[in-house]
Amino acid sequence: MSLLREAERFLVNQHKSTLNAFITPLPRAGAWLDRVTEAEQRRKEGTPKSVLDGRLISVKDNICTRDLPTTCASGILDHFTSPFNATVVDQLEAAGAVVAGKTNLDEFGMGSHSVYSKFGAVKNLRQDEHGQDLSAGGSSGGSAVAVAAEQCYAALGTDTGGSVRLPAAYTGTVGFKPSYGLLSRWGVVAYANSLDTVGILGRTTSSVRDVFTILNKHDPRDPTSITSPSRSRIHTHLQSTALAPRLTQNPLRIGVPLDYNISELTPSIRQAWHLSLAHLQSQGHTIHPISLPATKHALSAYYVLAPAEASSNLAKYDGVRYGTRAEGPDSDGQPESYLYANTRGQGFGAEVQRRILLGTFSLSADAMDNYFIQAQRVRRLVQQDFDAVFAAAHPFATTECHETKSPNATNIDVIVCPTAPSPPPRLGEITTGSSPLDAYVNDVFTVPASLAGLPAISVPVTVSALGRSSEREEVAGIQIIGQYGDDELVMNVGELLENQKMAGQE
Repeated sequence: MSLLREAERFLVNQHKSTLNAFITPLPRAGAWLDRVTEAEQRRKEGTPKSVLDGRLISVKDNICTRDLPTTCASGILDHFTSPFNATVVDQLEAAGAVVAGKTNLDEFGMGSHSVYSKFGAVKNLRQDEHGQDLSAGGSSGGSAVAVAAEQCYAALGTDTGGSVRLPAAYTGTVGFKPSYGLLSRWGVVAYANSLDTVGILGRTTSSVRDVFTILNKHDPRDPTSITSPSRSRIHTHLQSTALAPRLTQNPLRIGVPLDYNISELTPSIRQAWHLSLAHLQSQGHTIHPISLPATKHALSAYYVLAPAEASSNLAKYDGVRYGTRAEGPDSDGQPESYLYANTRGQGFGAEVQRRILLGTFSLSADAMDNYFIQAQRVRRLVQQDFDAVFAAAHPFATTECHETKSPNATNIDVIVCPTAPSPPPRLGEITTGSSPLDAYVNDVFTVPASLAGLPAISVPVTVSALGRSSEREEVAGIQIIGQYGDDELVMNVGELLENQKMAGQE
């Protein structure tokens, strides 16, 4: 199919869809069509700018774009258009890609189901057996649905505690969170600086890799971006680690975290996990149980650290420095605090307000030691747990850390586990019957890799459950986690599992 016909099909799907994946879709006509036509001509001449030349890539609406509004799905940025592009957007456009609209999300990236949006909830392409709408996952639910519904070639999201991987698991797409610091965050509206990572969603790992290759470059404007010498150091370190084969045709040691076998794990997800491990074993790879004891505290630590950073980052949205100002208070001779309170009260949704309050409390003088400092200690324990089981030492660890690695360490290459403990819930149950804590539990398997800054990918695995009058297929997200910087190996293992159909018995 030609690039132009592909783009027109994506456009039709965007404008016919009722899934609410986009806040700002592509216009039906415009300069973007000319760019696709030019890319088509370059491909015919054999001189494309890149593998993404002429491809339509959707962008989550908390990533700044010069030509399209950036609302973060929030009333407080209702009329905001950035004067510049985020670095990742500039990189895509330099490679010939076309921004295919801005996708819906949980407000400021705070949520697990893409329901906390000023523009309404995102609907999953899939429905349950009764025809009820399902959650698309969050906060990058719009990007995941846009990919699943073939409204774009691939999409950018952001992953703070699982916001790319969870929607991928719920929508049957591939969602990749790179190692922290590899992709630029310059121009990405901050939620939690020490956790935020630009992620990629696609229908296949191959398309995700294409985007990652374009974006995986140092950005001097981003202080958290890994420098070029450090990137070379990571590559050299991992290549020289004899215990960690780089190619998946060599036998890999697959780690299975026993701590992830929790009571909330539903039978269908547990079955998909077991069958995925059996599939890898049939390919010649070996399975090894591992222990990550700090995992049970990771979720609690995350929901202290992330809101604490959010309360600081969102303080500037007060109607004076940033944000749509509430009308009236400052013109009636009332105190300035009324302006701040009314602007933030009207502009922020309930979930954002909840997390700001939680974060502000955690950072208060009375609570700092008991909550924020303790959560930072748990984060270090989570990182140490991962370092203890991987064959490859952390490339930025000190020599002393390398020397103190236990000789009885498991020395696994990657970890394989579920992405979410259950299938996507019904949208109606989320909006009417569940508490915020129920949503937070969905991040239990994704948060640990985020706290440690490790690369992780969620790939769809189709499980055929036999035993009824007709065969029933379910799609589950299986997550692969690797050592810091080992992004390529994580994607390689993801391809081994991606879209595998595995038969099991009920």
